[in-house]
Amino acid sequence: MRVCATAPFAPANVLSPGDTRWHAHDILRVRRLEAFDNEPAWVRDAFARAPFVVVRRAQAVAGYVAAGVRGAARNERYGTWTRSEDIEAVLNPEALLSLRSALAPERAALPVFVALDALCREPSYPGSYPRSYVWGPTGSAGFELATGVQTVTANSDLDLLIRMPNRLTHDEAARIQALLDQHAAQAGVRIDAQLETPAGGVALAEYASGKARVMARHAGGPQLVADPWALSSAYP
Repeated sequence: MRVCATAPFAPANVLSPGDTRWHAHDILRVRRLEAFDNEPAWVRDAFARAPFVVVRRAQAVAGYVAAGVRGAARNERYGTWTRSEDIEAVLNPEALLSLRSALAPERAALPVFVALDALCREPSYPGSYPRSYVWGPTGSAGFELATGVQTVTANSDLDLLIRMPNRLTHDEAARIQALLDQHAAQAGVRIDAQLETPAGGVALAEYASGKARVMARHAGGPQLVADPWALSSAYP
């Protein structure tokens, strides 16, 4: 069950456009985690095991960052808030690719990491085809690479974030999706990629399908948009 703490500030005081130092899916190492009412019992053990939180898409006020805590079980996810003054380090998805070499051989052999390594070695992977993209792992793979805590299982999906500030055509998206599907089949794993656009996070598979409108996930809430790169579709 996904549980979220009540925001420790009034909604009327949220920032617009917000603090741009941290972005959704960044992993933050924090020195302490403030407790709020209705916090699940597992949160303190999870934080003691790995003092890291993941930036989530939610609005905040100055001095706070919307973040999530991962527990040991798949259903242990807790949305909370961390103070910016407690942040010690930031690891964004693209920075995690260089940490693959630190994996123990038995961890590197898991399907998720096999697929991630193959993508990094692919001459036409999303970082170079059809033009230069900035991308990296999120989800369980990203969390394990950032924290060293064994989070990936043999049944885990590989979640990716592709930063896409400029318009991507449906044909280009379809080519990237086909490449990911190819590597997913070879490694025996599901690969789920999200495009980070001005309107928010958009599923690559949904955009590549050519739908008239796609779901964009933004700190201000999800919305259906026809063009994730059109100023009119992005939140102010």
